[in-house]
Amino acid sequence: MINQFEVIETNKMVEEENLDVRTITMGISLLDCIDSDLDACCKKIHDKIFESAKDLVKTGEKIAKEYGVPIVNKRISVTPIALVGGACCKNSDDFVKIAKTLDDVAKEVGVNFLGGYSALVSKGTTKADELLMRSIPKALACTDFVCSSVNLGSTKTGINMDAVRLMGEIIKETAELTKDKDSLGCAKLVVFCNAPDDNPFMAGAFHGVTEADRIINVGVSGPGVVKTALESVRGESFEVLCETIKKTAFKVTRVGQLVAKEASRMLGVPFGIVDLSLAPTPAVGDSVADILCEIGLEYAGAPGTTAALALLNDQVKKGGVMASSYVGGLSGAFIPVSEDQGMINAVEAGALTLEKLEAMTCVCSVGLDMIAIPGDTKATTISGIIADELAIGMINQKTTAVRLIPVVGKGVGETVEFGGLLGYAPIMPVNQYSCDAFVNRPGRIPAPIHSFKN
Repeated sequence: MINQFEVIETNKMVEEENLDVRTITMGISLLDCIDSDLDACCKKIHDKIFESAKDLVKTGEKIAKEYGVPIVNKRISVTPIALVGGACCKNSDDFVKIAKTLDDVAKEVGVNFLGGYSALVSKGTTKADELLMRSIPKALACTDFVCSSVNLGSTKTGINMDAVRLMGEIIKETAELTKDKDSLGCAKLVVFCNAPDDNPFMAGAFHGVTEADRIINVGVSGPGVVKTALESVRGESFEVLCETIKKTAFKVTRVGQLVAKEASRMLGVPFGIVDLSLAPTPAVGDSVADILCEIGLEYAGAPGTTAALALLNDQVKKGGVMASSYVGGLSGAFIPVSEDQGMINAVEAGALTLEKLEAMTCVCSVGLDMIAIPGDTKATTISGIIADELAIGMINQKTTAVRLIPVVGKGVGETVEFGGLLGYAPIMPVNQYSCDAFVNRPGRIPAPIHSFKN
């Protein structure tokens, strides 16, 4: 039972500490939309999504009003489009037509983003996978709400280096085709190792083939709530620090569980998972970096940062798992640079570098996220950074991701403004030494020895 004190406490979290439900995401299977005729396939996709999600936004707004908890985004994720379009897409432009269909129906139902313009190529690449990957720059340039992701590796299969090399080129081309918007297309494109099937967060959301026909996943966020809780235990022991984070994560997850169950009931769609991720926003006080500073660092990036982040991530997961039977997705702490004012401050102070961020990704939820780099960065260099990050995920049996934005026409010392939840970012320097000979080797990096568990 929820008592009066808990209601008052939750209201305080919402009003003063930036607690919100970051997203209600409806996952929709499009496997029954597969057709050898492109126009018929597009019509099936449109009709299935529209019929499934036509009440999603209205339901989210109703829940937010009824419970007084802001629901920032309503989103849709769909079956990876490389699987859906394989039977009818003969070239990249055919896939772009599907992307436009997805964008049109996203606008019709009123959601903020639609994810699933995706391919899963961790071990090998089909013709449809390659066509979709090559279509990504044009698809993201001609749509507003479509998000794209590609899974390039896993602990069980290794890393598909041919696809890693191609995605370096695709990211560069996406940046060029959207240069009039400061290469914004790259903010809607992420590459993964060990991508989860039930992730509600963009740009990496897609509806896994193991999921039900439709599903409701909820992503909760609350960096400001955690920071405020830690202010009351300054100077206390690590035990007190950990207990405080766990208790706070429990409360935040309970809010997500409530919203998820209610949305499931009202929409008549099964509840999937709650993703408890401390996902920051550009708002002051809603920062993961600020939590690290509250733990005892002058800036994110100072010695001790990786240890502090590991502690935070682990306690968030422990608290969240106790609050819901179905915690999934990426649950933990996100460290996107552009979306976190504290991270931006650390970069501008010289405390945080790309190499330190890479070390931090060993213990956070995702990876190198929303990092703006010089527009003249070589495609092979981008592929090398991707390979490094995927290797961390593969060896450590965790999800890692890369969302780099090579901003055409800008260099180190300049900033780029994306607006909204995407925020702004300083252009970070990139190691200039070549990895061309490494990236240009054909084939794949094998799975690690500890992958053999059958």
